[in-house]
Amino acid sequence: MFLPLHDGVPLRHLTRPYVTYGLIGLNAAAFLIVWSGLVGEANRIDTSLGVIPAVVWGKAELAAHLSIVPTYVTFLTGMFLHGGFSHLIGNMLFLWVFGDNVEDAMGHARFAVFYLACGFAGALAFALSNPETQAPLIGASGAVSGVVVAYLMLYPRVTVFGLVFNWLPISIKALYCIGAWILLQIGAALFSSDAQVGWWAHVGGMIAALVLTPALKRREAALFDPRTS
Repeated sequence: MFLPLHDGVPLRHLTRPYVTYGLIGLNAAAFLIVWSGLVGEANRIDTSLGVIPAVVWGKAELAAHLSIVPTYVTFLTGMFLHGGFSHLIGNMLFLWVFGDNVEDAMGHARFAVFYLACGFAGALAFALSNPETQAPLIGASGAVSGVVVAYLMLYPRVTVFGLVFNWLPISIKALYCIGAWILLQIGAALFSSDAQVGWWAHVGGMIAALVLTPALKRREAALFDPRTS
């Protein structure tokens, strides 16, 4: 629906958003390693390292050759796997555009904690909403959804440049483009029958951001900053 490309908001507290850069690098590296085939078939890696709700709740077990990490570790490993190039690029564009300013408002360490906590909350929400499924949840969507909501809470009046329907260029306030995006995620979680997308993981990450952003932001970083650029 909307693909962000640039926001132009300068950093106030950091020289560089090193955690954001590092997360993008880790996701890209994991994608290249898995899809190169160097560590085995991609589907096997996704099954071994993704979050499988039926396994989480003890309703199913992985075959011995697939169980390479404890189940709780998959809440971490699953965040860095992606199902294809478009899946990776979509998540990383959102993280690239919005992550630096959220990191600036929180600081490096707290932003890293925030990102991982939102990813964990997203995976937990998916597991709770689909307790019987044996399809693995992979991707950074839960964590990135948290970053997007944090950005909206911090910079709602900023103008974001992006593409509507992935081709039509537009400049629009964050309140409107992100607000519409949030409504889409919630609507899809409630009504979509597309089992290939972990909509509830997106919602879980967003809920975590609502709770964590006020707690983890710098004291001097205001919620609902009036800046427009």
